[in-house]
Amino acid sequence: MMEKLFAFPKESSTSYVRLYPELSGPFVEATVCMRFRSDLTRRYSLFSLATPKKYNDFLLFYYDTTYNQSSLWVSDKEQLYDVQGHNFTEWTSICATWSSKAQAVWIDGRKYNNNNIENGEISAGPIIIIGQEQDSYGGKFSEWKSFVGEMTDLNMWDKALTDDNVIDYFAGNEVSGNVINWKALTYTSYGDVSIRPYVDPYPCIPV
Repeated sequence: MMEKLFAFPKESSTSYVRLYPELSGPFVEATVCMRFRSDLTRRYSLFSLATPKKYNDFLLFYYDTTYNQSSLWVSDKEQLYDVQGHNFTEWTSICATWSSKAQAVWIDGRKYNNNNIENGEISAGPIIIIGQEQDSYGGKFSEWKSFVGEMTDLNMWDKALTDDNVIDYFAGNEVSGNVINWKALTYTSYGDVSIRPYVDPYPCIPV
């Protein structure tokens, strides 16, 4: 998928992409990074990892412009981040990092910290979906939470990346995940999802 993107053209409960991880867990740390853009003004899911025990084992979610909050669920526990001032209709880079010591969401090089961390674990046997949020293990999708827009360069690691690692990702350096590797992606697409060329709109993000 190098220099390619997934395009989700319309609201749907049947269009999504399943990503097959190279590691099956369990995980005691994790990071997910991606680039996306969307004209949606309602809430939507960016990354949904469900396991047989927990449907929100690692979920990156956006609440609409009324709230303008990013939500990160880990092991069925939610933390909210106020992300006022970002325009997601333009290409946006986002990372979410989690460990037993720290949790944060980064947007275009800006870090939003959260220190209210509880020990947890992402269980083994993950199903990873983009385009929809899982309300059951691998299904129960809702049109009103579906993603509409474009998404690329999605990577996942079984560790919490350092600040320098995350900045490397935002700067467009060669950074590949060991759980999900965009450059060697294994996936299945369903419904109305297309693959298109991706041209990096910024050779570098200022940080």
